[in-house]
Amino acid sequence: MQNVTQGAETSCGFIALIGAPNAGKSTLLNALVGQKIAIVSHKVQTTRTRLTGIAIEGQSQLVFVDTPGIFAPKRRLDRAMVAAAWEGAQDADQVVFLIDAAKGIRADEQKIIEGLSEAGRKVIVALNKVDSVKRDRLLALAQAVDATGVAAEIFMISALTGDGVPDLKTHLAKNLPKSPWLYPEDQITDITTRVLAAEITREKIFLRLHQELPYGITVETEKWEGRKDGSIEIHQVIHVSRDGHKGIVIGKGGHTLKAIGEQARLDMETMMGQRSICFCLYG
Repeated sequence: MQNVTQGAETSCGFIALIGAPNAGKSTLLNALVGQKIAIVSHKVQTTRTRLTGIAIEGQSQLVFVDTPGIFAPKRRLDRAMVAAAWEGAQDADQVVFLIDAAKGIRADEQKIIEGLSEAGRKVIVALNKVDSVKRDRLLALAQAVDATGVAAEIFMISALTGDGVPDLKTHLAKNLPKSPWLYPEDQITDITTRVLAAEITREKIFLRLHQELPYGITVETEKWEGRKDGSIEIHQVIHVSRDGHKGIVIGKGGHTLKAIGEQARLDMETMMGQRSICFCLYG
């Protein structure tokens, strides 16, 4: 935890993270905050709503908004997610447009660039996954991004390894409006622990079953209760859109459900610094 100098002028503001699906926004959010608060999966659109992460840099409090990926929506759920992403960008003091450097500017990125151009919005462009791209290709991509006219600054980062993330964070902190902090110094997200625990379990489901399950799956934390011995009792229920998906989640002899529950429990213990969790997961 950082200490704020008494009497010093503080800054605070909202920073939206936007990009195409699987650009690495949730991984970047976790790196900026310094703790895992957003689920990460190779399955696109695992972030359904705007997720807030909070970080401190010197005298500045940075409130990050991780938005759903922006793409050409087809379903009603898709349209709602894309609308949430654009709303997050419009309301923010600063916007970080994350581009997967290994994939470059594709149709989804071009759609975002056009939207930013129409709005006259300058953004910070972060070229992500630069550790997997050759230098000449990376420089060509940076030039192409600069030519779009939407980039106020361009950073080259790897959200996964953390390379370049501190420089990005410092730049964002220096350009926030002067303001009192909006959240307590030790708060890292505005999401309740119950919801965060459910998101952790949803991540484990996608990581294990992303090729077998559709998006219509949610996790609900039904019970969260402290016990006399200091442990926490957590009960969660997995809701699927079709009865036929239950067997996939449960697995033969319940082995899949058990593995998901064990992985989720370990992540929850790390998140809460709580080594004694009684965790029950129902499919």
